[in-house]
Amino acid sequence: MRVVALDVGEARIGLAVGETGSPWAFGRGYLVRKNLEADLEALAAFAQREQAERFVVGLPLRTDGRPSAQAERVQALVEAMRQRGMQVLLLDERYTTKLGQNRLKNAPKRIRQEKGKLDEAAAIALLESYLAGV
Repeated sequence: MRVVALDVGEARIGLAVGETGSPWAFGRGYLVRKNLEADLEALAAFAQREQAERFVVGLPLRTDGRPSAQAERVQALVEAMRQRGMQVLLLDERYTTKLGQNRLKNAPKRIRQEKGKLDEAAAIALLESYLAGV
């Protein structure tokens, strides 16, 4: 089954795609956020293009496990996705941004500084974590 991972931020949503049965996830860039309706349309179109059946969405928790302020905004997006019939799983995304930073530290400076690259790298880390546990 093809799966899309989302690293949801205020300005951008990092995108990654992978297949269950494989440990690898592949970055697909990022979506610049506009508003809820536009975001939902873009995510539905992306899933259709990628022939994905499921979304894995990172839930930003604090290190003590409590939800962050961003977690509430992510849950609102997830609820709207589910109301549209999208299959969505929430996954603890603590440390995925740090993993993404570590992966990018040896990349060329122009790539490290590109807005959205960290969001994409975090989505890849999130999806690889999910695929390892499936």
